[in-house]
Amino acid sequence: MPRYLPEPEFRHDYAPKTGVLLINLGTPDAPTAQALRPYLKQFLSDPRVIEIPRLPWWLILNGIILNTRPKQSARKYASIWTKDGSPLLAHTRNMAKLLKGKLGEMGRRDLVVDYAMRYGNPSIESVLTKMRTQGVEKLLLLPLYPQYAASSSATAIDEAFHVLSRMRNMPEVRTVRHFHDDPGYIQALAAQVRKHWQYGQPANKLVMSFHGVPRFTRDKGDPYHCECQKTGRLLAEALQLRPDQYIICFQSRFGRTEWLKPYTSEILAELGKAKTAQVDVICPGFVGDCLETLEEIAMEGKETFLSHGGGEFRYIPCLNEDPQWIAALSQIVANNLAGWTECLAEDSQARARRAHDMGAAS
Repeated sequence: MPRYLPEPEFRHDYAPKTGVLLINLGTPDAPTAQALRPYLKQFLSDPRVIEIPRLPWWLILNGIILNTRPKQSARKYASIWTKDGSPLLAHTRNMAKLLKGKLGEMGRRDLVVDYAMRYGNPSIESVLTKMRTQGVEKLLLLPLYPQYAASSSATAIDEAFHVLSRMRNMPEVRTVRHFHDDPGYIQALAAQVRKHWQYGQPANKLVMSFHGVPRFTRDKGDPYHCECQKTGRLLAEALQLRPDQYIICFQSRFGRTEWLKPYTSEILAELGKAKTAQVDVICPGFVGDCLETLEEIAMEGKETFLSHGGGEFRYIPCLNEDPQWIAALSQIVANNLAGWTECLAEDSQARARRAHDMGAAS
């Protein structure tokens, strides 16, 4: 295999562009065991995701997990699959399209906006290669994870730079680390909750469920737990909630090690046992609905709450294509592009003059 990826043909008169790449977790191509196996293998082989010695984990992964989990996961994916395919893929694709439109309204019509998945398709490599052929010389990488974690944001950036390291002519790069306390993001979350409350009274308890990570990552310096707590606090303040009206918890445990607590499943069980009349659940760590929100919370979480004696369970959808969220995302992008678009405009004019002077074909 060549050391470097192929480069597009160079032209003196082409206009360099700025690219924005949204990166999300990923999804299998289909809700089948056959499609889940390579997806899970790629995901669970990532050392950022599974931080245990490689050899024993390789034996566990290939000898046990990949022979049992694909079929189990396929059933779960099948329960949320839509006519448009994976909800996460559909929402991410729509976000990219709406983001481009909103940035165009803000006067940035020349931006190349695209999306990729850390695991599965479209891959980061395929999209970055395409953006390179589109003349992207300045690139903003934006993982769609509000709270930074090594197992989400960092691995997305890792993969992007791995691809970039194989480019002979690398673009200039900026990255968005997190946006857990961005005012626009917080206000979009608050508006989503208020919109939900228009159809009924606020619940006895607002449960804010974030994706979990192993406890030891916090002890080793991962800021994820603190950023989740800050997001939850800011959302509660925006909604003017008292401390007894909301709870922050963590879902999606995997394996036997201790994860961040309290666990969402245990909280919902306790609220059910307490005969709580009504709970609302929102997942602020996900900007788009996916398996973890639609199946794990809206289905499994609801069953846990009701089976333990709870009353009404209401799931509040993620931000998805909400206009207020798209506006907030556009502002995050604009803030991180500051100074770049002006420079590119000057570069384009200079290249055009140079090409004209050299007699290059237009």
